[in-house]
Amino acid sequence: MSDTMYDWLGGEPTVRALVDRFYDLMDSDSEVATIRAMHKADLSPMRQSLFEYLSGWLGGPALFIQKRGSPCIAKAHKPFQIDEAATQQWMKCMGQAMIDVGIDDKYRQMLEPAFGRVADALKNS
Repeated sequence: MSDTMYDWLGGEPTVRALVDRFYDLMDSDSEVATIRAMHKADLSPMRQSLFEYLSGWLGGPALFIQKRGSPCIAKAHKPFQIDEAATQQWMKCMGQAMIDVGIDDKYRQMLEPAFGRVADALKNS
C-alpha cells in the first residue's frame, strides 16, 4: 500500500492530467487573464515544469530536482506581480482542475490548503 499523495491520486497519469487541465483552464478562462499574461504563448514548457515539480512535491519521483536542481519557486516568480487576485486566480484554476480530473474530495480537502500556502508564499505585492 502506498503512502504518498502522488500514489493516492493515481501517480503520473493523474498528475499529468491535473497539470494539463490546469493550463487548459488558464488558457481559456478570461477571469484568470492576469495569471495567463504571466506566461508565454506556448504553455508546453510550463506544463512539463509544473508536472515535474508536482511529481516530487506530491511524494512521487523528484523529476524537477533531477533535471534542474532544487527548486526556488519564489525566485522564479519574483519578476511577476503576484497579489491576492493572482493567487486566487491560480487557486481557481487548480481547484477546478482537481474537480475536472476526478480527484477524490478527501484528497482535494488536503491539497487545497497546501496549494494555498504555496500560492500565498509567492505573493510579492
